[in-house]
Amino acid sequence: MDYVYDYMFHLLNEYAKLLKFKISIPRRVVELCSEMMACPAKGRWEKFMVESMVKSPSDLTPCTLPPPYDPSSLQGFLERKDKSIKQVEMWENKYWKNLNKKQ
Repeated sequence: MDYVYDYMFHLLNEYAKLLKFKISIPRRVVELCSEMMACPAKGRWEKFMVESMVKSPSDLTPCTLPPPYDPSSLQGFLERKDKSIKQVEMWENKYWKNLNKKQ
């Protein structure tokens, strides 16, 4: 805990530098398109590159999350979790009791 504030300051300071960053395009730069990258490839590589090329932006969201738990399935999940934790605690207690009996 001694260095938490130092670390937070460091992160915020570095993030602030990114906000001040100005993009500059170097001289004599050549713009590459995806077709130019696929040109040197031949055979299967070329076919794969052409098939996987993005032709337009997607209308879909980047990812879809599963629907949230309904109350009954969430309750079942939490009960199984509690049952598993209690079982592991019982195994631990049994282990320590057996270990103490042997000594």
